[in-house]
Amino acid sequence: MLNRFYLYTAMVIAAASSSFAQTASTGETLLTLDHCRELALRNNKQMAINNEKIRQAGYQKKEAFSAYLPSIDFAGGYTYNQKNISIFDSDQLLPTKSFDLESQSYQFNLVKNPVTGEPITGPNGQPIPSEVALIPKDAMTFDIHNVFFGAVTLTQPIYMGGKIVALNKLAGLAEDLAETMKNNEAQNIVYAVDAAYWQVVSLEAKQKLAESYVNLLDTLDRNVELMLKEGVATVSDKLSVDVKLNQANVDLVKVKNGVALSKMALAQLCGLPINSNYSVADDLSQVDLKSDVASTYNMNEVYARRQDIKALELGIKMTGQQKNVALSSMLPNVVLMGGYGFSNPNMFDGFKKKFNGAFSVGVGVKIPILHLSDYNKYRAAKSSSTIMQLQLEDAKEKINLQVSQAAFKAQEAVKTYAMTQDNLAKADENLRCARLGFKEGVMTADNVMEAQTAWLKANSDNLDASIDVHLCDVYLSKVLGTLK
Repeated sequence: MLNRFYLYTAMVIAAASSSFAQTASTGETLLTLDHCRELALRNNKQMAINNEKIRQAGYQKKEAFSAYLPSIDFAGGYTYNQKNISIFDSDQLLPTKSFDLESQSYQFNLVKNPVTGEPITGPNGQPIPSEVALIPKDAMTFDIHNVFFGAVTLTQPIYMGGKIVALNKLAGLAEDLAETMKNNEAQNIVYAVDAAYWQVVSLEAKQKLAESYVNLLDTLDRNVELMLKEGVATVSDKLSVDVKLNQANVDLVKVKNGVALSKMALAQLCGLPINSNYSVADDLSQVDLKSDVASTYNMNEVYARRQDIKALELGIKMTGQQKNVALSSMLPNVVLMGGYGFSNPNMFDGFKKKFNGAFSVGVGVKIPILHLSDYNKYRAAKSSSTIMQLQLEDAKEKINLQVSQAAFKAQEAVKTYAMTQDNLAKADENLRCARLGFKEGVMTADNVMEAQTAWLKANSDNLDASIDVHLCDVYLSKVLGTLK
């Protein structure tokens, strides 16, 4: 076992040295797992969208805060009128009054009969005044052909039923939600990159294993050919080895194609050209067995770390503020209003053709009395809050199951890896004995090929188990919310 470990370590070091030399000579980029994560987070389009959503939520938060501040508006215009305004259709003659000492009151100045002293009436039966005041029509005609007007108004909300406060809280929660969704997407990206990265590592290890297997069969093929010439082997033995060697070469080509395709997939996740020339820095020579994988976890701590749970909790708070917004439409609204209006012509000091204006201040109150649509809107908002609460409870139940399954898979992966290590040691020893027996002539080429096949399967199972340890560990970190 110890000799096999030293041999395996030497092979890994030699492979790493060869990879480094190739990297230095061919100009390949050496990518670590952290570097791949960084590239993916930097170049991923969905992350760019989430960053923009955070900025958008920040602007919307500022927009909601501006509702606390007064709004200032200006309105103005010009009107051309075809006709002027005239109060009278002709000159007006108004009767006058004089003070009568006898009656101690003002009496109309009328034409009186000198004999009777009674007022003389006209054809219409009305008394005829002796004196009149003339009001010319032109004096009561106003030029409104060209009218200019304008107003500057200020509106300051005082109480809007709690709507402004609720909208500001809603905008703040939306910003937190955008940040949470970004973090959740980042974890998904990191998990996808890790899976693709370890897939490349696994296939490269299998490529080296396939090359070693081809070398074993090639050596066996040459030995059988020498034995055939010496007459101690048959043509059937040679053909059997040739068939195995050809199949091994075919499998090697498939593995190489798999490596190329998996590197393309990793490059795409990292935002690199799919035909980028790079190599990964890790290998499967050292596997953290994670023998201390726990079977139970503090789920409250898990819920506190999970970004999707945070998103649902923020959603519940947001629906609560939406209820307050709906409720505000059924409460009184009070605003303070002020303004300055002006016009030309103006009538502040008689009718004058020049600009003049005045300030005005007031308070506006709106009290809803009966709006059934607003009440139903409030009830709909309450239902949305209930739905979000149920979704949160459902998500916690599923996460509980998810964590239990992930922990179980991680424990099983460690156990499987330990068993493949034992099988690998036995396969190495079996291959050594078969090759020794073949040299001594007590075993056939078929026995050696069977041992080689068992050795190949043991190594392949060991590679699969080791990569499974990595992937299960990454998945467990993701479901626990500890994946950074």
